[in-house]
Amino acid sequence: MSVVGDLRVLLRLRNFRRLLAVRLLSQCADGVYQVALATYVVFSPEKQTTPGAIASAMAVLLLPYSVVGPFAGVLLDRWRRRQVFLYGNLLRAVLACGTAVLMLASVPDWLFYASALSVTAVNRFVLAGLSAALPRVVDDERLVIANSLSPTAGTLAATLGGGLAFGVRLISDDSNAAVVLLGAVLYLCSALASLRMSRELLGPDPELVQPRLVTALRSTAQGLASGLRHLSERRPAARALAAVTLMRFCYGALFVTVLMLSRYEWSTTESEGLAVLGLAVAASGAGFFAAAVLSPWAVGRLGPFGWMTLCSGAAAVLTPALGLAFARTPFLVAAFVLGLITQGAKIATDTVVQTSVDDAYRGRVFSLYDVLFNVAFVGAAGVAALMLPADGRSVMLVILVAVLYALVALALGRKARRV
Repeated sequence: MSVVGDLRVLLRLRNFRRLLAVRLLSQCADGVYQVALATYVVFSPEKQTTPGAIASAMAVLLLPYSVVGPFAGVLLDRWRRRQVFLYGNLLRAVLACGTAVLMLASVPDWLFYASALSVTAVNRFVLAGLSAALPRVVDDERLVIANSLSPTAGTLAATLGGGLAFGVRLISDDSNAAVVLLGAVLYLCSALASLRMSRELLGPDPELVQPRLVTALRSTAQGLASGLRHLSERRPAARALAAVTLMRFCYGALFVTVLMLSRYEWSTTESEGLAVLGLAVAASGAGFFAAAVLSPWAVGRLGPFGWMTLCSGAAAVLTPALGLAFARTPFLVAAFVLGLITQGAKIATDTVVQTSVDDAYRGRVFSLYDVLFNVAFVGAAGVAALMLPADGRSVMLVILVAVLYALVALALGRKARRV
């Protein structure tokens, strides 16, 4: 069946549409909230942003969930996933309102980061739950195309949310606070959308659900250990996660590079720099959409590891070809290409994990997946802080990223040939 035909079949599935609506509204709110944070931390006129400051902000917002993430997975395998979407998004709506108040009050940075940390904490549960719930509403035959459509549509929704945030900034005086309040409204809409699905639909199975929080927390250590053992027994899933983590590291290093280039090299004002960054994000979003179209066909022809090999190999060649000039237009082209490559590899990895891991362990494994993404992104920011000058031009960083992509391609190529 063609990609268009599979998409039509998926969109005729009522429960798939409902789960997709929850994702779109939630990730659109994420995009709105993230633009507000970026504007407040990176592009505020009174702040002199450095690579070190960006790395510190990412560490504050993401690293704590390297600890929380696995515990979230154990709870996801015991809590009703529909309830996680409902109460998680309601909580984020309330916390986002608190962030808006703090922005208006001009509080110390640490208090603002604590508020932002609370909002992003709940995000760990929601995103992992969305991935773990997908096989409950789609049959195995169309899981690849569902993995193409759902996360990519969510990424595009986040990009749209970023565009909405830019629009609010143009018409509001207290723009950062107004943007955050818009995100709170969208979180509320996502919570209400989850009510269209039954409590039992998204799993886990009733015999695995522990209604008491204390009981679930008591079994966290044992559950995490069993989840890790299960993943170690599923070698294809472990191998795919390792590869996509390295590719995420590369993407993170280049993301910090684009931030610094947008702020200091490609613009003369903060507003112009934010606009250039918006173009780069839009180009990357277009690459994500292209990946959604190409990945089902490519995985069908090459297999998931073959497609990941092609993606990482192309990145190894194109990153230095487009990046070493440090010019705006080649970097925008690179943003599109790397968006396609990164999302294409993620679609293949999602499919490998979902088909290799038992349903009872998916929540834990996808939470570990999320943790790996966070650690890789923060680690990339830390490396970029050590290597990048103030203007963002570092030949050595671009070459390092290209070498890492090449090593991933070589390792995956051997696996693809064996398969």
